Amino acid sequence: MLKEFKEFIARGNVMDLAVGVIVGAAFTAIVNSLVDNLINPLLGIFIGSIDFSDLVFSVGKAHFKYGAFINSIINFLIIAFVVFLLIKLINKLVAKKPEPEVDTTTPEERYLKEIVDLLKEKD
Repeated sequence: MLKEFKEFIARGNVMDLAVGVIVGAAFTAIVNSLVDNLINPLLGIFIGSIDFSDLVFSVGKAHFKYGAFINSIINFLIIAFVVFLLIKLINKLVAKKPEPEVDTTTPEERYLKEIVDLLKEKD
């Protein structure tokens, strides 16, 4: 069982996934910093403070903080939009490689072309 586990861990897919998770965590920190330190203050200049955390309704002893939920939705939408813009910018900066041409001729067509070329050489 230990040998199987070692083989599983050594596979390329697991390592790729680990690298993806680490890079994703670092990217999340960058995006959160961008939103918290640049985007939210910029929005605050134009539309004032966006804070619904005080909105609460109570049923008996239970307190439902729906304002915090609204704040989370707004932050998610801002972060999603910023990530969309970043990905769009990265896609523009990365040059697309031209795809190699694929030979779609059938073997019959190639043979016929060879025959035609040989007949032209005889003339």
